[in-house]
Amino acid sequence: MSGEEKDKAYVLDLCDEILGVAGLREHRFDWLRGDPGATGRQARLPVDSYWPGCRLVVDYRGVQYDRPVPIFDKPETLTVSGVHRGEQRALYAARRETGIPAHGLRLVLIRPADLDADGSGRLRRTRDADLASVRKLLARTGDEDRVTDAFRRWLIAEGWTPVAPTDKWTDVEAVRGDERLVGEAKGRTEERGTDADIAYGQLLRRMTDESPATRYALIVPTSSVKAAERVPAEVRRLLRIDLFEVGDDDSVIHRAS
Repeated sequence: MSGEEKDKAYVLDLCDEILGVAGLREHRFDWLRGDPGATGRQARLPVDSYWPGCRLVVDYRGVQYDRPVPIFDKPETLTVSGVHRGEQRALYAARRETGIPAHGLRLVLIRPADLDADGSGRLRRTRDADLASVRKLLARTGDEDRVTDAFRRWLIAEGWTPVAPTDKWTDVEAVRGDERLVGEAKGRTEERGTDADIAYGQLLRRMTDESPATRYALIVPTSSVKAAERVPAEVRRLLRIDLFEVGDDDSVIHRAS
């Protein structure tokens, strides 16, 4: 077992301990599949662990998901997807991030940076600190997750394809033909105005593409719409920012600027 696999097993063991039940390791859903190979067969993609009773999936994302690692990426070899392994990994990661919430399951991603790790991404196995960190990650069932998942489902219904974000801190990124949408989501909060201001600032930092085909989205619950609309519609139009409202019933409304 490689160091990466040992780290993943360690993290999933912590999850089992916190949840009080063993997850299904390397579980494969029939609806989560890779690209067709030479025979046309589409293999089912595994998830690291699945807890059916919690409707929870956890994927451990090592450093190869966030930066090029030649030993993992194998840039000289093309996969059935027509791209090298590193690009295929990102493609399949995006497929998991889209498909899992769309099927009513919660997906939690855990990275070395979330735990006690060295600069190369290897875990130091500081058990008490790691256990506390994983417990917090698994407890994140806040409204922002609901808003984000509802918006992803709406995007798919509207013909968009969610993709792995260019900036890993982006909540949602999707493409439709030549169009690209970069989104920041917020959940219910007591600090609606402050959260809206922070979200606009986060979008501004991600405006690195001058193409008019790239637009930006602020996605908020109904309770935060008025705070988000404090930025005048004309300013939002100039900045190519669209405002989306997610209702209490998870419906999505595009608030025209």
